[in-house]
Amino acid sequence: MLDGMMRRVIDPPLDRIGRRLAGYGVTADAVTLAGLGLGVLAAVLIALGWPGPALVPLLASRLADGLDGAVARASRKTDFGGYLDVISDFLFYGAVPLGFVVMDPANGTAGAFLLLSFYFNGATFLGFAILAERRKMETSARGTKSLYFTGGLLEGTETIAFFVALCLLPGWFAPLAWGFGALCFVTAASRVLLARKVFPPE
Repeated sequence: MLDGMMRRVIDPPLDRIGRRLAGYGVTADAVTLAGLGLGVLAAVLIALGWPGPALVPLLASRLADGLDGAVARASRKTDFGGYLDVISDFLFYGAVPLGFVVMDPANGTAGAFLLLSFYFNGATFLGFAILAERRKMETSARGTKSLYFTGGLLEGTETIAFFVALCLLPGWFAPLAWGFGALCFVTAASRVLLARKVFPPE
């Protein structure tokens, strides 16, 4: 819901940094992998019982997630780069909840529900993107992307804020996970309804 607004705020400084990194020979794929490594490190720290310190690599990973696209725009965009970006994001989004479950197995049921909601939401997102590509649909509402990005109640900005809240309030993981997971299902259901409208039966 907030991604479109956030892109207008963060894209100009990210693009400036991206041009500088590209000038130094840094590739977009390298930035993507660095972001993934930082995200996995954050999940490991959470699993070890250090959710507070995990905020540093977690936020740094999301900075890298924004920078890889800026570097690509300043140098050369590739299909594989877009693919790597998407799968890295999905791995990150799954690793953080797993970290909280490992940290405290009592979080298992809520964590499984949260991951289920991510799985369903991700499927509706990717499925829509595939059909949009087939119909040559384009949008830049959330910045220039390799895939067609549909809006929703919960997007990347809200998910990052949710992860920050989990790190600051780890004892509230279960109720926060149940609530956020339920909203993910609402987001996914709304995308299914949108797809029914945009891609009607022939």
